[in-house]
Amino acid sequence: MRDYDLEKQKRVEFVRGVLKSSGASGIVFGNSGGKDCALTGILCKAACENTLGLIMPCGSKQNYESDMDDAEALAKQFGIDSRIIDLSAVKEAMVAALGSLPGSAIANIAPRLRMAALYSVALDENRLVAGTGNRSEIYMGYFTKWGDGAYDFNPIGDLTATEVYEFLRFLKAPDSIIDKAPSAGLFEGQTDEGEMGVTYKSIDEYLLTGITNEHDKKIIDRFHDRSEHKRRPSVIYKET
Repeated sequence: MRDYDLEKQKRVEFVRGVLKSSGASGIVFGNSGGKDCALTGILCKAACENTLGLIMPCGSKQNYESDMDDAEALAKQFGIDSRIIDLSAVKEAMVAALGSLPGSAIANIAPRLRMAALYSVALDENRLVAGTGNRSEIYMGYFTKWGDGAYDFNPIGDLTATEVYEFLRFLKAPDSIIDKAPSAGLFEGQTDEGEMGVTYKSIDEYLLTGITNEHDKKIIDRFHDRSEHKRRPSVIYKET
């Protein structure tokens, strides 16, 4: 297990260094009520008093109930300023304007709307956008390109999902956040592990040891290979 006291100190210094070099005066992050955003928010608040968490419900009933309750509990416990921006009507208008779309395309609208909201606030208030994706999600490509995959810096991107849980326990984050099933809350009943068909425990074992069962290895390799474009910079033509 990592020395999470030391990890906190190092990551707080990292965030302070990023802020200083950028000239920004604050931080904004998406506070969804989940584990990753909780850890990002705690670290950013420890590094910068002027940290703002945006709570951005976007259509899913869960967003307005348990997600919002957990987001507000995190903000209250750690003194993080909050702002609610309801994006449901914007999403409905977008879906109506685009017409018939497959479910996956509709699900990815919410993260991209949240990204637009975060960067609008960041530009208006001279803030940096903090990323909330962990190493396991990044490896699997379990994020939306130009959605939650867009940020100015990420203080937790090297941590597996398991390490995020451990870190949150060390920091005494709300039990309701630590204990609930990981979910992006993009649609009713959605869970990360249910969508991927593999547990974070198995993914993390594979990342840390290179070993897992053959069934899970095939799933992990498939997700990683088909999402490689998400982890690469955009391709730009070069004169030869």
